[in-house]
Amino acid sequence: MKRAILAITMMVITTMSYAQEKNKKMTMEVDGKCVMCKARIEKAALGVKGVKYATWDIPSHQLSLIIDERKTDPMKIKSAIVAVGHDTKELKATEEAYNSVHPCCKYRDDDTDDSHTH
Repeated sequence: MKRAILAITMMVITTMSYAQEKNKKMTMEVDGKCVMCKARIEKAALGVKGVKYATWDIPSHQLSLIIDERKTDPMKIKSAIVAVGHDTKELKATEEAYNSVHPCCKYRDDDTDDSHTH
């Protein structure tokens, strides 16, 4: 009986570890306007342990990522991004964090693409 329980436990643990991908591709929407926003968003994402690749597209506001799900999850990445002043669909930057971004990066009242001016 103990062997059966041990065998089942090992199978569950093995299955759970395979459910988490080492190179999971994902995207998320992040608000911003320009290349300075792009640099800030990508740096924040790449600063999270387990993020292997991050690139933010200015016109679409899509952050494309490759992550190691064994080391991080989307909410950790979103938390790092809002900490530097950029909103996501689920989390919003504090007023203090938002006000710390460069004046041209203020996207809440004006979501135009200013990438050509930087």
